[in-house]
Amino acid sequence: MDGVRRVVVGYTGGTESSPTYSSIKDSTEAVLIEFDPSTISYEKILDVWAKSHSPFFPQKCQYRSAIWYRNDEQKASAEAVIAELQNKRGEGKKVYVDVEPIGPFYQAEEYHQDFLNKQASRVW
Repeated sequence: MDGVRRVVVGYTGGTESSPTYSSIKDSTEAVLIEFDPSTISYEKILDVWAKSHSPFFPQKCQYRSAIWYRNDEQKASAEAVIAELQNKRGEGKKVYVDVEPIGPFYQAEEYHQDFLNKQASRVW
């Protein structure tokens, strides 16, 4: 995707320092996206997320849907995308997405990085 510099799989949102897949405890599996805002906007990334993600079922902490933001502008953008999803979903059908300030992010083990490309030969 033009403007995306790097995508890193990891863990965030919990109290455990240096969580791992086998000791994730209250952290959440997450993706950190580093991007060039002069090429792609945060809103465009949220739009791609909203079109490719299904936050319609409650999940335990490890797999919950969440968007972490760095500033009030990003928070407002995330909340707007969630409101749009909720509006499309309809009344009485909850969208399960937490919006939280970014905290410490811990890179996941190497076997989690670029997972889809590593699995492509197995899937197709």
